[in-house]
Amino acid sequence: MPSNVTTRIKQLEERVGAALFRRQGRGLILTEAGRTLLGHAEKLLQLADLAEREMRGGSVRGVLRLGSLESAAGARLPPILSAFYARYPDVTIELQTGTTRALLRQLERYEVEAAFVSEPFERQDLNAVPVFQEELVLITAKGAALPGAGPGRQAQVAFPHGCSYRQRLVEWLAESGGSPDRILEMSSYHAIVACVAAGTGTAIVPASVLDHAVLGTAVARHPLPAHLGLNHTHLVWSGEASPPLRSLMGLLPGSREPAAA
Repeated sequence: MPSNVTTRIKQLEERVGAALFRRQGRGLILTEAGRTLLGHAEKLLQLADLAEREMRGGSVRGVLRLGSLESAAGARLPPILSAFYARYPDVTIELQTGTTRALLRQLERYEVEAAFVSEPFERQDLNAVPVFQEELVLITAKGAALPGAGPGRQAQVAFPHGCSYRQRLVEWLAESGGSPDRILEMSSYHAIVACVAAGTGTAIVPASVLDHAVLGTAVARHPLPAHLGLNHTHLVWSGEASPPLRSLMGLLPGSREPAAA
């Protein structure tokens, strides 16, 4: 690394009082503090770009980094994103999927500007609007005995920790005085539905996912109690929404494009 760049980095680290890089092999990678500072820097650049566009009165353009639950990305967002691309061709959308907990962490670190997350979640200082209502259902293998007061001793198939729907499953078990005997963790709904169809266990999934899943008709659906069976997906973001985000919000069900500050 050129000495002048090294000097600048050291000066910046002294100014913020934290190490921003650490060596890995022959290269450098960002530390936790470095990633946080990078997020703030990108936010400042977005605000500067916003100010310049508003002064020039130009069209909506730039990059919109979004996070989303896999269920929303697969079943809810495709027609919305298609309409967005047709209306705002100068905006590039970068979409990442993950659990609610992981997405909130990405938002906190400014790795995404906004995210579609599921109830329950901690709002903290976030802006949040409900955008999709999901019907959650219990799925079992066809012909399998329906659990009585709860899922019984069967394995539960779910996403890793941080998934809101997994938390719903735990809440349901707790209401009957039980807890998951064992949980088989999967990283996609396709794998979850396939495992349930094969008789591995039971799972709680959005009905909209089954409507679009390849094996959606290979499992039996069972309703959940009303207080657990209805769930809302929220769009959450921090601070002022950028023009691309405001434009996307204008295409969401029941939403109106927020007025510019």
